[in-house]
Formats: sequence, structure tokens, C-alpha cells
Amino acid sequence: MDISKKIVDDFVANDVSFITTVPCKQLGGVIDECEVRSEIYHIPSNKEDEGMGLCAGAYMGGKRPAIIMQNTAIGVTVNTLVTLTQFYRMPLPMLISYRGELKEPVACQVEMAVHTKALLNQLNIPTYHFHDQSDVEEFDAILKYTYMCNKPVAILTDATFWGGY
Repeated sequence: MDISKKIVDDFVANDVSFITTVPCKQLGGVIDECEVRSEIYHIPSNKEDEGMGLCAGAYMGGKRPAIIMQNTAIGVTVNTLVTLTQFYRMPLPMLISYRGELKEPVACQVEMAVHTKALLNQLNIPTYHFHDQSDVEEFDAILKYTYMCNKPVAILTDATFWGGY
């Protein structure tokens, strides 16, 4: 199974038509797949909080948005998540590469991994952690949940899920 294709197929099946991305090696296959899909308007972002603002605009314009990003910038998104996304009850699936976990080759990535789940928990953001490739089978249901309850939802995908580096 091509994991990247499955993820984007699920986005399309759930009418996600606007996706913004911040570059990430782990998520490169998903980003490439978004870029070639005619059903998706893909806009790269410079920063994660900027991407969330783009998603808010897309949502207010009638689109179903999503953001693809790394966990290392969760800290800079806190204000945007709370005062924009959550305050206005905007659904936002966040497909997040969970850097700093097992099989991570870059030591400085570990520090944010220690705080990622705690920050998401403090913000009351439902969080799912994909370790095994079979976990991708839950992605469709997670997207449905996100749009049903009008909440941001984090899907953490670690190096083990992606097959290592």
C-alpha cells in the first residue's frame, strides 16, 4: 500500500480541497501527492501558524482545509490554534510528522517531541499517534470526526510509521 496515496485519497474522499504544507522530509511523499491532485488546492507555507491562517481563510470561504507540518513548530501555533481555530470552532486536521521519537537521527528534534503531546493535551486537541503503517486505516474516520465536531485534530506520524529514515 502506498501510504501517501492512501492519505491523500482519504482527504479527497472527505472533500478536503485546500491543503497547506510546511516542508518536511517525512511527509514529502504526501506533499508531492497533494501537489499533483487536481481536487486539491495546495499552497506551501513558510511557517505553521501562517498555514493555519490560510486554512482559516479557506474554511471561511467554504472549503475544507488541512495542514501538513512538523511537530517542531507546535509551540509557535498555540496562539493561532486557541484564538482562531478553536475560538471559531474550525475543523482542522493536522497531519504532523512527529520528529524526535524512536529512529530519529537528529538529536535537537527530541526536545520538542518531549513537549508535543503535552501541549496538544493542554489545548484539548484530540491527538492520534500513528506508529504502524496499518494505523493509516483510521485516517478516514479521524477526518470524519474532525469535520463532525468542528475541532482541530492532530495526527502524529512518527519515523516508525514512515519506515524510518
